[in-house]
Amino acid sequence: MTALRVHTARWLREPLVHFLIAGAAIFAIYAWRGDAVDASDRRIVVGEAQVQRLANIWSQTWQRPPSANELDGLIRDYIKEEVYYREAIRLGLDQDDAIVRKRLRAKMEFLATSEAETMAASDAVLQAWLDKYPARYAVDPLISFQSVYVSTTGDEAAALLKANALLARLQGGADAEKLGDSLSLPRSVTGGTAEAVNRQYGDAFAAKLIGLPKGQWSGPVASGFGLHLVRVDMVSAVRTPKLAEVRQRVENDWRSATRIARENQAYQTLLDGYDITIERP
Repeated sequence: MTALRVHTARWLREPLVHFLIAGAAIFAIYAWRGDAVDASDRRIVVGEAQVQRLANIWSQTWQRPPSANELDGLIRDYIKEEVYYREAIRLGLDQDDAIVRKRLRAKMEFLATSEAETMAASDAVLQAWLDKYPARYAVDPLISFQSVYVSTTGDEAAALLKANALLARLQGGADAEKLGDSLSLPRSVTGGTAEAVNRQYGDAFAAKLIGLPKGQWSGPVASGFGLHLVRVDMVSAVRTPKLAEVRQRVENDWRSATRIARENQAYQTLLDGYDITIERP
């Protein structure tokens, strides 16, 4: 008997028990006062569509259909969730709850923007977007150059003197293939993009080459490896690509901007229906 009393006392301290007792008390008060209780709100119908949805979710998760017992368990859990949900709403537990508010806001924002996610843009719309933001999709210039490498390992001052001496020889017509230190990079690059050149030689290396005079040896130009004497043979102009070359990028950007615009428009439409009063302290 003592063990039973201890177990009962512990059971009565459970928050869920308090929740259920409160729900029952509210229902009893409504019944005692004679207030109408919505009978339909206390009727739960688990239709075929809902059962199929539960089965589909299970199949997607476990890559097989649920067994009869597993499906029964899914239905029982759904009913339990529905009962708790309705009682929570009846008790007003959704009021002034920051998490619930944020979740409902997220669902409203999703409803406002979901149509934009599936919209298909015409080529004319995307071309207009590309024309409006050409710099965003500009194609890097192509660069062709030759280089002679000078290692800076050890004495950097001596390496600079060596580089200047080699530059004078190159400008005098010396064979570039016979000069410089060894490096696991090609001595010449033909039609490389600025991005590709930077991947090989280090960030901003291509930008340094673009400003050099064409057709003559210049430098030294520093990279992540050391010093380079460089002869730039060609730098193509930056160009705006055709729509077919960047269509997916343009469409993604257009869709993202459209989604934001539709969300702002939907919110403004809702906001216009409210009378807002702000009382500052």
